[in-house]
Amino acid sequence: MCPISCPEIEKTKSSIDYPDQDPRSARILGENLRDNSIVPSPIFAPSNSMGVVIETLIPGDGRSFPQKGDRVTMHYVGTLNDGSKFDSSRDRGHPFVTEIGIGKVIKGWDEAVPQLSLGQKARLVASADYAYGSRGFPPVIPPNSTLTFEVELLKIN
Repeated sequence: MCPISCPEIEKTKSSIDYPDQDPRSARILGENLRDNSIVPSPIFAPSNSMGVVIETLIPGDGRSFPQKGDRVTMHYVGTLNDGSKFDSSRDRGHPFVTEIGIGKVIKGWDEAVPQLSLGQKARLVASADYAYGSRGFPPVIPPNSTLTFEVELLKIN
């Protein structure tokens, strides 16, 4: 499988428009959360209809948060609604490193990762418009897919 930062995904991602969130996406995201018994984290519950929800699995230090442009080191496992894995830094045996908040990753990550503190493990559920949109990333990610990521923030530079 292709890691989240591979050139093909970067090329596709850069051509996706991120319009204001489609009201249908919020409904679909809510249904996906309900169907998968995911409860938004009490530490962070979106108040602006953001298309990504964070569920804390293990709290971080609560003090160190990435800022826009910071380089973060993370482990992640990405899955589709049917539970099938489409990518995993853990399977590759090394963490993923990227700059956050500047469009190098999907919008859901740019919005959610700055809300995580160092050491935190969380589940991120991103609606299609905060992931790969109506194009998806065939054949790995179908169009209009809500994506789930289990992430761990290992380092902030």
